Amino acid sequence: MIDKAIQAITEPRRRDILHLVRKGELTSSAIASHFDVSAPAISQHLKILEEAGLVVVRRAGTKRFYGIRREGFVELMQYIESFWDDSLLRLKEAAEEEERKRHESN
Repeated sequence: MIDKAIQAITEPRRRDILHLVRKGELTSSAIASHFDVSAPAISQHLKILEEAGLVVVRRAGTKRFYGIRREGFVELMQYIESFWDDSLLRLKEAAEEEERKRHESN
């Protein structure tokens, strides 16, 4: 799912869509009204975001409401933070090694 999420957010329009729905649900037509592309094009972006686990769809009659799926972002953040944690660990180990070398030379 992480690969799909990363791939989904590489497209600028999809990131814009995520910004639109982050505060609450919007219909696909309300989302489409913010863009200068066709409604089917926006529907395709929404489908990709849904398949990536970043948005959820709620159906009410003939309307579809799209909203943020926060769990999808938690998974994405954990993945990204794993790289940050590794970098911090390597920095800590390098600092400790440098400190050990200074103590040995004294």
